[in-house]
Amino acid sequence: MAPYLTDWRGRYRGEAACVARPASTREVRATVQWAGVHRVAIVPQGGNTGLAGGATPNAGTRASVDTRPQVVLSLNRMDAVRNVDRIGMTLEVEAGCIVEHAKKVAARAGRYLPISFGAQGSATVGGMISTNAGGSNALRHGTVRQFVLGVEAVLADGSVVGELGGLRKDNAGWDWKQLFIGSEGTLGVVTAAVLRLLPLPSERALAFVALESPEAALALLERFQDQMGDAVTAFELMSGPTLDLVIRHLGAPSPLNPTPWCVLIEVADSAGDLRRRFEAALAAAAEHGSIEDTALAESTEHARRFWTLRESIAEAERRQQPSAKHDVSVPVTRVPAFLREVETALAQLGPGLQIIAFGHLGDGNLHYNVAGQAAGIADADITRVVHDVVAGFGGSISAEHGIGQYRIAELGRLKPVAELALLRRLKCALDPDELFNPGKVLPEP
Repeated sequence: MAPYLTDWRGRYRGEAACVARPASTREVRATVQWAGVHRVAIVPQGGNTGLAGGATPNAGTRASVDTRPQVVLSLNRMDAVRNVDRIGMTLEVEAGCIVEHAKKVAARAGRYLPISFGAQGSATVGGMISTNAGGSNALRHGTVRQFVLGVEAVLADGSVVGELGGLRKDNAGWDWKQLFIGSEGTLGVVTAAVLRLLPLPSERALAFVALESPEAALALLERFQDQMGDAVTAFELMSGPTLDLVIRHLGAPSPLNPTPWCVLIEVADSAGDLRRRFEAALAAAAEHGSIEDTALAESTEHARRFWTLRESIAEAERRQQPSAKHDVSVPVTRVPAFLREVETALAQLGPGLQIIAFGHLGDGNLHYNVAGQAAGIADADITRVVHDVVAGFGGSISAEHGIGQYRIAELGRLKPVAELALLRRLKCALDPDELFNPGKVLPEP
């Protein structure tokens, strides 16, 4: 049971009476009904790759939260791709299907599921729906919410609701599936979904670019949006220390000369002549003095190595030292100002903090992680400072990773009272006995 009781980061370890591994929606339903009768809490779990402890059972019995035994409900046996519709451009898939496998099935059919994030090789479709995952392609395509056409879910009373017809238009009542997207398993168990697909792009191009500052990165984003339009699919910002950390971790050569900041830019299109236009945009930026250095991916393998650098940041961090993790978003144009202000605010806590800053500049989502143990500064103090600055910028303390256990206290501190009350009413309506994932997402009153 051990792998099911500990989160990927190793921050949380919980207790459970057992792990249930249903192989069908019927078996999920039976498990939920059994749990309701015997007052056993259910913790839904997909690939267990979350970064907020949302899929990990609580540690012990905390009377203030729950006194019932818990069962981990793993969906990893429900991994079938049920149907690919090339003409309707949809994919029907069970919740336990690995995201990367779903993408490959779509690609073999000449279609594209444009959801990309570092854990896609082990994360499941149900998990990405339950957290409304974002990733590097959200700049162009949006989060998972934009690609869910239908959901099948088991409710707390054991009933099964399902909209798996793949309809693009349906105004017959409220769009209830939206409640389950991003709910982190607190309202029901998602067992299957229909995802919207796109035509497979015929051409891609990728480059690492060195920059002097976040302001220069923002100006470059504007330039590329003007010149390349919506062909820009990813615009990933990394600080120089972040790139250096990954280079050391992988033992790989750096694609760039030493740099304060860099961005990884990807474009994709089927209109033709993409690479020439991409190179022309890079050359114009260099001539303008906007960039310091450029490394262009010359092959598919070269591009894969570039993306490995970006997607290995979390693993490199985990191996270096513990840090306070922050998955925040602010308005895109205010990212440089946020980075300046939060660094100034953290400096008031004392010297010796190590900052790893990176994220999806195109949608304002930053992963701003701070190691303070060596400096004797508590994670809670660091997090309070970071989140206070985020709130001052009108931002969010969770852009794509979810609340889980990790951010639940901060959500209670910063979320408006009226909004928290609304969330509690929704929880009470769908899960009055708090069967699903107690102690996650929703703070205690």
